[in-house]
Amino acid sequence: MVLIDRALESGTDDDVAGIVEGPPVRFELQHRALTLRDHPHTLTARGASAQAPPLSGSPTVSPMGARPFLIGVAGGTSSGKSTIAERLEEIVGPEQLSLIKLDAYYIRRTHQPMEERAAANYDHPSAFDWELLNEHLTTLLAGERVPVPVYDYAIHDRVEEVRWVEPTGVVVVEGILVLWDQGLRDRFDLKVFVDTPADLRFIRRLQRDVVERGRTQESIVNQYLATVRPSHESFIEPSRAHADVIVPEGGLNRPAMDVLLARVRELTAG
Repeated sequence: MVLIDRALESGTDDDVAGIVEGPPVRFELQHRALTLRDHPHTLTARGASAQAPPLSGSPTVSPMGARPFLIGVAGGTSSGKSTIAERLEEIVGPEQLSLIKLDAYYIRRTHQPMEERAAANYDHPSAFDWELLNEHLTTLLAGERVPVPVYDYAIHDRVEEVRWVEPTGVVVVEGILVLWDQGLRDRFDLKVFVDTPADLRFIRRLQRDVVERGRTQESIVNQYLATVRPSHESFIEPSRAHADVIVPEGGLNRPAMDVLLARVRELTAG
């Protein structure tokens, strides 16, 4: 388990990071009580034999013969959650850590005209196929790979292509609302919320949508005011209360990244 917090009482901008070992305990994080849960993957697990390469065409078996360790990374739009998840995947490697993005599970809108798709609220819980995502996680926990949908932002819909995800030792699920759905939330062994100020998140979203998605500033502002901001206040921000770990400012928080990486490396060590 990793713990990340700001030095609130000292009045400095320093981060406080640490690793906790041992049985379930209670402690204060961000001025609230938190119970640590046990899991087959522990910081003290050592000496397990290395994973044998799978036979061709067979699913990957998670390290140490245990089910995958599930990490949920949530936070507002452009908070830095994707940076954290992708950085972990890049450093640890896809053979040990699998990444699933909630955006892949936007519901199908093939039957809707383009104008209706463009006007939809993509930050509302109803925009996601929770049943399929939970079904896929059940399959991964059973040691089998899953066909994750591929979403095309240009057409506001899934394409026929799928991306096969293996049941590696650690599976990270990243997205704005991954701590909102209780069925999904209860599956996670570690729940992370990336907490970034609203003004920074809006600026990042504005820059991203103009450069990467070819949108106009006016359309981005209108969407932010009409759907993004209200949904954040109603659904995303309240889900922060379910987090085990609060990470200020996402991937820019180097101490937080270092501690999360250390935890993941402990879990995937052979």
